[in-house]
Amino acid sequence: MLQTPNLKILIVAPNASSQFGGEAFLPLKYFQMLRRRGYPAKLIAHIRNQDDLGRILAPWREDIFYVPDSLWHRAAWEVGRRVPSQLGDLIAGTLLNFVNERFQAGIIRDLIAAGQVDLIHQPAPVSPLAPSAIHGFGVPVVIGPMNGGMNYPPGFDDLESHAARRIVSFGRTIARFTNWIVPGKRKATALLVANERTRASLPFSDHPNVIDLVENGVDLATWSSAERKPRPPNAPFRLIFMGRLIAWKAVDTTLQALAAVRAAGTPVTLDILGDGPERERLEALAGQPGLAGAVHFHGFLAQAECAAHLATADALILNSVRECGGAVILEAMSLGLPVIGSDWGGPADYLDPSCGILVSPVPRADFSSRLGAAIMCLASNPDLCQRMGAAGAQKVRTSYNWESKVDRIIEVYEEALTKKALAQVAPSRTKPGWRTSNGSSAQDSSGSRVSSR
Repeated sequence: MLQTPNLKILIVAPNASSQFGGEAFLPLKYFQMLRRRGYPAKLIAHIRNQDDLGRILAPWREDIFYVPDSLWHRAAWEVGRRVPSQLGDLIAGTLLNFVNERFQAGIIRDLIAAGQVDLIHQPAPVSPLAPSAIHGFGVPVVIGPMNGGMNYPPGFDDLESHAARRIVSFGRTIARFTNWIVPGKRKATALLVANERTRASLPFSDHPNVIDLVENGVDLATWSSAERKPRPPNAPFRLIFMGRLIAWKAVDTTLQALAAVRAAGTPVTLDILGDGPERERLEALAGQPGLAGAVHFHGFLAQAECAAHLATADALILNSVRECGGAVILEAMSLGLPVIGSDWGGPADYLDPSCGILVSPVPRADFSSRLGAAIMCLASNPDLCQRMGAAGAQKVRTSYNWESKVDRIIEVYEEALTKKALAQVAPSRTKPGWRTSNGSSAQDSSGSRVSSR
């Protein structure tokens, strides 16, 4: 498809940031990659991220527009703070999203009036149930890639309290209702989903243009630049974990598996890159007999530092039990590391037997034993590690690098603009409900059929 570098794209993502990883990083990357290719893209973010974005995106500072930090934002935080835990997070997040969208609507209108926007792309939040108020601006809207619909595996319910489960269920019900009141997703020109699980989690099932596009990608300029260092003879097998230290990452289970492997006489160490509320508890576990001196906590690190650590590791382990995506898996694969991952959610989307080992978290009672067997398999077979690492690197280059991902998103943009143009022409040629010359049903001016979801 012909790609037009003068296509003016507006990326809308108040939470865009390089500091938090995950979905906060994705809109920043879309903007950066489009600008590198010469597209006059613009970005809307929240002003709290101004210093970070100004540093990371310095050449294009003038094309970043900021939602201000208002009394309404502070009021939303205060309401959330007064309500316990996850319910407070849900309320605060919903209110903040509403406030952000009210402010960003004014910025969007001004940019469109100035002729600086052909299409709006909203890549975050990635939740398929999060409502969007971006509609009615007269330009096509692309939302996603979305990724979600995750639940815990059987037997892991204790990682989420009964109250939290009720809150999640209530939140999903309210979100489905809200998507009818706030119709941005229903009216979007295209919805992008990372997998079938997410497609099934959309708040309606009859949107006419739902497109598969993987959520995560790898910037090979960062993740292939670090030189791999071979493991010295008789050196311990080095595992690495990257991510937030929260309960559902199941790092405690990783430590159990590590202790069992070491007790069996296999020298293995673990480097933990990341921080979070579980760190203190995990550090206590790592100090127990059998693990003392074998686990190293490095805290939160920048991407370049993470890449340098990966270059000295032998394998990545991510036995998370509620991982929608798992960009760290792709980053490790790009550097030639085999991966041990949970056969649940995101890791199962990326890994296959050629490049890693998937371990079912069910039944939970012997999850750590199966992880230990996977660790011993890799630790005792350097040739297998090398083959898996090479296959993973090739898979990332072929299917998950940011360059090919941006190729595809530009195709999506142009397809959306084509749909918009055809929808504007259609009313002058036929009336709603009439048959066109090829026998198909005519569509309304938005290009979508009227239906309930």
